[in-house]
Amino acid sequence: MIKAGIIGGTGYTGGELIWLLLHHPQVDLQFVFSNSQAGKAVGAVHLDLLGETDLVFTNKVEEDVDVIFLCLPHGTARKFVEEQNLPERIKVIDLSNDFRLKGDHKYVYGLPELQKEAIKEAHFVANPGCFATSIQLGLLPLAKEKQLKDEVHIHAITGSTGAGASLSATTHFSWRNNNISTYKEFKHQHLGEIGQTFKQLDSSFEQDINFVPVRGDFARGIFASMYVASDLSLEKANELYRSYYSDAPFVVVADANISLKEVVNTNKCFIQLQKHGNKLLIGSAIDNLLKGASGQAVQNMNLVFGLEETAGLKLKPSRF
Repeated sequence: MIKAGIIGGTGYTGGELIWLLLHHPQVDLQFVFSNSQAGKAVGAVHLDLLGETDLVFTNKVEEDVDVIFLCLPHGTARKFVEEQNLPERIKVIDLSNDFRLKGDHKYVYGLPELQKEAIKEAHFVANPGCFATSIQLGLLPLAKEKQLKDEVHIHAITGSTGAGASLSATTHFSWRNNNISTYKEFKHQHLGEIGQTFKQLDSSFEQDINFVPVRGDFARGIFASMYVASDLSLEKANELYRSYYSDAPFVVVADANISLKEVVNTNKCFIQLQKHGNKLLIGSAIDNLLKGASGQAVQNMNLVFGLEETAGLKLKPSRF
């Protein structure tokens, strides 16, 4: 059994990760760290876990584990790792954005559909962002074949859980319900990791990535619509995508129109292609808390420890 610990388990991604690890057939969740909730039952904070576990939040880091997941706010994970000085044998999977960009660290970018073999050998993994996951999965096959020859246009809508559990002016129900708005237009923080990946696949990539994020009036999920100029026929584009994702158990290239409900509460990504004149339209749908965060973190853990990639992640979608 893999002994696991979670640092910062009170938010949405932390709650999802606790549930996944508790039900993973080859994981023993040892502790969940939280300074703010120390001494409180995990099920008292995450009510969906009532009756699932007797774990209590702790403010002590237990070092008798094989892997630690960091579910800390952006900007604090690096500080925690540096201050904690964890034993070298402990593998770390970070769900924040602190280590996603290449720099002075040893973290491997954890998008399995991009570099599965590198993740298998990794000791430290930087889990991708939720928007970045949906967008990259929609465009990786084109980038690899140097088919992103012109600027990329992206419109992507996310559920309110993407903003985290802390309240803000744009997360209150009275504001979010029956409402829609754009934010961080053309300057979202996930653009850095997206551009880094495209450059990794195609060193000549210099095109603009025009990304308009949208706040949706639903709780979870991301639906991204992307279009690029392309001389590929729809048949050739589908062949390219299905070939690229032939060994990706969670990515499905669909013929019919896709929607969020088929992927919410799963670790799947559904992709659908359309051709309109010289434009290739790519739709990509994921659950932002699972494939966009905690589910992908468990997928990375499976790869790091030599398990089946799908272990503990065969989840049924919520259809209604």
